[in-house]
Amino acid sequence: MAKEIVMYLRSSYCAGVTLARDLMTRYQIPYREINIDNDPTMAARVKAWTHNYSVPTIVIANAGQDIPYTDFLPRPTHRTIKGYDRGPMITEPNNRDLENWLYKHGFLDKPYKR
Repeated sequence: MAKEIVMYLRSSYCAGVTLARDLMTRYQIPYREINIDNDPTMAARVKAWTHNYSVPTIVIANAGQDIPYTDFLPRPTHRTIKGYDRGPMITEPNNRDLENWLYKHGFLDKPYKR
């Protein structure tokens, strides 16, 4: 089954969401957005995953779905969740973390290099 990227976000401005959108546009990677401010069920999902309403939370899902296609690593206790690779999920990544994650999952041809 084909995989797709789903990005959970909020209505208010967020530099991390802008960064992720720009990166997806730059590399022409299709993705779907879910605004958690418009759906209490989705907001509760992100809170359960991140222990907050952390956005962007980006997942790789089976086409047409909005949850990770496989199990993901638990939320880290020894460090911040920002940029932590949880398998098919990453939350609040910077450019390097997002590009490496996309590369790992076959959405980019090469890892981050600047």
